[in-house]
Amino acid sequence: MQPIPPSFPSHESDRFPLDGTLERNQFGPGLTILAGLVIGFIAFQGLSAAVLVVTLIASGRLNDLTGMDPATIVETFASEMLIANTVGQFLGLLLIGWVLARLHTSRPLAMLRVRGTDWGTVALSVVGWVALFPLVQWSGTFFDGLPWPEWLREFEQAQIDLIEQVMAADLGFFFTLFTMAITPAICEELFFRGYIQRQSERLFGGWIAAVVFTGVVFGLYHLRITQAVPLSMLGIYMAYVVWRSNSLVPGVLVHLANNGFAVALGAYVASSETLSLEDVETMDIPVYIVVLSAIVFVGVVRMLHRRGGTASRPHDGQTAED
Repeated sequence: MQPIPPSFPSHESDRFPLDGTLERNQFGPGLTILAGLVIGFIAFQGLSAAVLVVTLIASGRLNDLTGMDPATIVETFASEMLIANTVGQFLGLLLIGWVLARLHTSRPLAMLRVRGTDWGTVALSVVGWVALFPLVQWSGTFFDGLPWPEWLREFEQAQIDLIEQVMAADLGFFFTLFTMAITPAICEELFFRGYIQRQSERLFGGWIAAVVFTGVVFGLYHLRITQAVPLSMLGIYMAYVVWRSNSLVPGVLVHLANNGFAVALGAYVASSETLSLEDVETMDIPVYIVVLSAIVFVGVVRMLHRRGGTASRPHDGQTAED
């Protein structure tokens, strides 16, 4: 008689067997989280670069790069860069996340929380993002004003310039929306809030540490140190709504709302002769709006916590308050 493989978590509605190769070889959550982040980063960056090179070779435009400065390269090959980035996200984050989950369990979709949820929870999650946005904006302005090293300023300015040049290329709103909002919302959520968060819950043995850890890793993964705190705030919130609803859907839609708003705002900035993305990122938010937003945000989170989902059901041996 074959032994029954262990399962996670302990409540029946969300149980999936830990019967994959990584489990049989006793690879712990800490090691697989680290390996997943490294593999995902290398795969995403490497595949994006490879797709870009192959695309330019196939179109006979690779030699056009000779003698071009970075700004001209981005302006000339903006669409190719966005396509390469999209392919890199799907193969380097979404596919890697699914493969890693499959190496843990015969039910990878359950592990990754690829399931539906009620639309009331989704709507509340998006309302919570709207309330959180002024807090994120305020924190971004605050941390941007700190005395960061000049080399870091130059590095991040190059990132801002890259985004502005892509938006100025006028590639079409829906193409830009798909590559810069829809793709990250799907791929990053499955990788971070799906695989990394689930393994973090196993590592820390509780949801609070897992949610915070996943959010902070998400913030740092974007390689924008001056904006790591606001990005982590968004990451923590998305991790929370995914845990609370026990579904990736609210996280995906909050992520889509955030990036979609950024794309729309970027398109507006690109058409403006007086505004820049840096001006928008460092825009001052009145204190009373920040305070009001914080109050509304806390209220929405309380409603979400009371509403819950399958994740809100007590684990074996736990009370509902745990």
